[in-house]
Amino acid sequence: MPGAVKDASRISLGQAKALVAAVVREVCWGLRAVSGEVDVWRGRAAVIPDHTIREDALSSLESKRGNTDGAALFWILPDIRRPHLLRLLVTYEIMCDFLDSVSERGAGAGLANGRQLHLAFTEALDPGTPISDYYRYHPWRDDGGYLRLLVELCRAACMLLPSFMAIRPTLIRAATLAQVQGLNHEMDAHLRDVTLREWVAREFADRLGLAWYELSGAASTWISVLALLALASEPERQPHEGVETYAAYFWVCLAATVLDSYVDEAEDTANGDHSYFAHYPTKAEGVRRAHEIVQRATHEIRMLRNGHRHTVIVACMVALYLSKDSALTPDMAVTSQMLLQSGGPLAALLEPVLRAWRTVYSLRGA
Repeated sequence: MPGAVKDASRISLGQAKALVAAVVREVCWGLRAVSGEVDVWRGRAAVIPDHTIREDALSSLESKRGNTDGAALFWILPDIRRPHLLRLLVTYEIMCDFLDSVSERGAGAGLANGRQLHLAFTEALDPGTPISDYYRYHPWRDDGGYLRLLVELCRAACMLLPSFMAIRPTLIRAATLAQVQGLNHEMDAHLRDVTLREWVAREFADRLGLAWYELSGAASTWISVLALLALASEPERQPHEGVETYAAYFWVCLAATVLDSYVDEAEDTANGDHSYFAHYPTKAEGVRRAHEIVQRATHEIRMLRNGHRHTVIVACMVALYLSKDSALTPDMAVTSQMLLQSGGPLAALLEPVLRAWRTVYSLRGA
């Protein structure tokens, strides 16, 4: 099987080579290019006419910068450097993070607002389709064309991907499912959960043995979209490769959602925010499921073509979540260490590195 390793308890030679190659590509080209892109969007955000939307745009660029660097990491997947792919990954991530902030602030406008805003998730990847009025139900509207420009630049970049049309059906499916993110900020917890249950019943004929909140949690992150864009950037990729990539990354998306809500559980409880981890009947059950899910994600990803490179990305993701200060408190340190081990030896190796990275980027506790 492509990407399989003989001993998953040790870092393989292939993983070590993939890690070194990723570090070289990021240090020599990637990080500098991402900083340049973020600076450009910061300048555009600074002149947004509406004060509230301007604040959301600027704060998302600042507070979610780690997401941007994480999205850019997917450019290590192709054999050669593709600057237009890196720009697309960054632009799409900035758009998604912006919408998350705007949707959260406008949660009082109801579910219709969240749904409408998040139509951009799909339309940014579907050149030729009409562009919606994303702010139709939103309390604030005048962004000076900021969101539309994000959508249009993503569309133009998609047309430069040599295998875009082959991967497009799966890419659109992944992005359409990710629109469920627009429901997560609903302030009425009962209405939110009922709506999410109904959405899962409509969207998933195969429940994969997962609870409704695990299915909606996996769908609500766009990590699989980033992986599919990277796949589409390579020539002569086939539709079945998109399906296989999405299937593997569905587990990665679920792992990301569970780990994110695990490390933020105390903060979410204090703020009254929606926590996917809180849906588990007990914390012990949540930790057990998180352990199983991270293990499954790590296994599935190794089976893909260039599995070593995918493993580097997933290990970085697991290490990043579990290097957060909230995961290292006395009451969480033991379970966090167990979850880190479930991500494999590469995740354990990268955790102190990512903890230092948080410090350098002033992301401790962010």
